[in-house]
Amino acid sequence: MPTRLQWLRIKLFHGWFLLRRPMTLGVRGIVHDADKGTVFLIRHTYIAGWQLPGGGVEVGETMRLSLERELAEEGNIEFTGEPRLVSIHLNRQASPRDHVALYLITQFRQTAPKLPDHEIAEAGFFPLDALPDATTPATRRRLAEVFGEAVPEHHW
Repeated sequence: MPTRLQWLRIKLFHGWFLLRRPMTLGVRGIVHDADKGTVFLIRHTYIAGWQLPGGGVEVGETMRLSLERELAEEGNIEFTGEPRLVSIHLNRQASPRDHVALYLITQFRQTAPKLPDHEIAEAGFFPLDALPDATTPATRRRLAEVFGEAVPEHHW
């Protein structure tokens, strides 16, 4: 058990580190229905293109919990098995310190179709070989890395 002085030093160190090297962390999920050969994609109301569901990891939240929350919010999707961490990427388009953890979800259920709301304009399952034309390049790259023969990239 750390002494009060040790605890204070730890807190000061972490505070200094946060100021010197702030980093953001996000999660994305490939929700894959293997029986149908489909993946779940969303289209936001505030940015263009179809993409994988996900979002930012909140303070005090694990990546897995964040993924669970985001999939529930963006797709009414619940896990029935554990997601698998596939890769972690640097997303330089967002900021030079933004990282995205990509998960594969193959055991799930959708409790209800996702209806449009203030954040999600459209959502649905699409065949891997017939993605919407407006699917983002990053989404296509991640799907090719997981289901195709593309070499994984370190950048989103």
